[in-house]
Amino acid sequence: MDDCSLPHDSLFLGFDSSTQSLKATVLDSNLNLVTSEVVHFDSQLPHYKTKEGVYRDASDNGRIVSPTLMWVEALDLVLQKLSKSNLDFGKIAAISGSGQQHGSVYWKNGSSAILSSLDPSKPLVDQLGDAFSTKESPIWMDSSTTEQCREIEKAVGGALELSRLTGSCAHERYTGPQIRKIFLKQPEIYNQTERISLVSSFMASLLIGSYACIDETDGAGMNLMDIKQRTWSKIALEATAPILEEKLGKLAPAHAVAGFIAPYFVERFHFNKNCLIVQWSGDNPNSLAGLTLSTPGDLAISLGTSDTYPLVNGMAASVFSALGVNLRTTCRHSGGLYCVYCCLGIQMSLSKVFGITKDPQPRLEGHVFPNPVDTEGYMVMLCYKNGSLTREVVRNRCAKESWEVFNEFLEKTPPLNGGKIGFYYKDHEILPPLPVGFHRYILQGFTGENLDGINECEVEEFDPSSEVRAVIEGQFLSMRGHAERFGMPSPPKRIIATGGASANHSILKSIASIFGCDVYTVQRPDSASLGAALRAAHGWLCSKSGKFMPISCLYKDKLENTSLSCKLAASAADKPLVSKYGLLMKKRMEIEKHLVQKLGRA
Repeated sequence: MDDCSLPHDSLFLGFDSSTQSLKATVLDSNLNLVTSEVVHFDSQLPHYKTKEGVYRDASDNGRIVSPTLMWVEALDLVLQKLSKSNLDFGKIAAISGSGQQHGSVYWKNGSSAILSSLDPSKPLVDQLGDAFSTKESPIWMDSSTTEQCREIEKAVGGALELSRLTGSCAHERYTGPQIRKIFLKQPEIYNQTERISLVSSFMASLLIGSYACIDETDGAGMNLMDIKQRTWSKIALEATAPILEEKLGKLAPAHAVAGFIAPYFVERFHFNKNCLIVQWSGDNPNSLAGLTLSTPGDLAISLGTSDTYPLVNGMAASVFSALGVNLRTTCRHSGGLYCVYCCLGIQMSLSKVFGITKDPQPRLEGHVFPNPVDTEGYMVMLCYKNGSLTREVVRNRCAKESWEVFNEFLEKTPPLNGGKIGFYYKDHEILPPLPVGFHRYILQGFTGENLDGINECEVEEFDPSSEVRAVIEGQFLSMRGHAERFGMPSPPKRIIATGGASANHSILKSIASIFGCDVYTVQRPDSASLGAALRAAHGWLCSKSGKFMPISCLYKDKLENTSLSCKLAASAADKPLVSKYGLLMKKRMEIEKHLVQKLGRA
């Protein structure tokens, strides 16, 4: 039997380099939390003058970037904070991390020499100021590359063909279109660049003192990688920019070791020179690892500012990356307690649905990535924009701006809402591709027994309590419907709920009724940095074993005694009600199809 034990008294460090902060989480050899620290970019690095961690370019519609050096300085700063907490860096056996997906960094010609000869007596930021061909990194929020998206799709034979090849059709936030835009609009920057890193591989590069590979999971978020072969796609590279493969370097599995920690950190912070740096990956893949879902049929839903809905059909899954620790009493988005989004003022734009499968079927909607903790599996991800902020709009209009009143209305209104169905889009929706607008329908004569002779009648408004239930049922019926279209199990075995509103029991009860399964909540909201620390331990184990090891062996039979455990929050509804919700979902999907045909955005 393989030895899955971790060395006694060892520590494992996970980072989350997100849009608005850099967080560090440390686990011990029993996978319990030792300490955590966070650097908030706007407040703790104010000289970069970012707002919510980014710059919005008024002269270039949709262009959103972050200062690359801010991430460099944040790494030194968070390590200083950990040092002041009396953390013994010498006990850290391995480090891994999470980076906001799709963001890219452009290393200037000759910068590898700078990176490999850092002076431990000086801060990183003082030595890397001239290391980048552009000091502004395009990030996932950018939407300025529509033209480049269409060009890439056309060059490979269309959007569906690109999706089948790379796991997604072209998206403005994806790295390939961002690179193409720089090549076309700023050729001098492209020509001066010797290496292009993702945020994840960039941070790993700092830690090893040389260019780290892009891992296969995060590499799938670029429109550049063949997801089946897990290699760069020649046709996608040629459609994007010349000599691009040379600038990207090689790909590596997510569990692989990128290298030993650089001498800079050994001398400056007293890390052990044998500390392993495990490949960093994206925030979504690390969050997937952070909930440790290992039973086929497990699902997870994030209920933060934007809802993330991960589905698991295999190894593991998870959801979102919460970015801080200073918790306020009441969440303005959910009415629940201790919402990290409220504490930091975070307003995230994307909601996601994750699933894991052995046989991905890429489509025009959704995304496919290699599973970071299963060498044979894949992640499926669906994206939504309208989550808690949209629920907040309904709360303000119909429930006296009070979550208590909102919950009272939800509780007193019967399930199925008397056949009232609502579509609520405060922002342009991704899935389905519909513009801003609210649409309300009443299914005349609907009892939940069948759909024979049931016709919908569009109305201008519902009464307040029906409006509240319509927004809740509408959001989660949509998630269930699109998840089932991706082949996810129905009903799930269980759901893990995270994020601000996971403390709102009324919402959790509705989820349990709509999906027909028990709903659990997790101890900690920071699944991305927690998942990164777990992946550090996993990478260490794989390295020691000389082969890939299932990540579940790290916590088998002891999960409840770790910081990764969860607890039952809402029990499943009875089967007849779940079946009735299935009919309501079917009708909703029919109406959605008509709305897309009438109003849908290309």
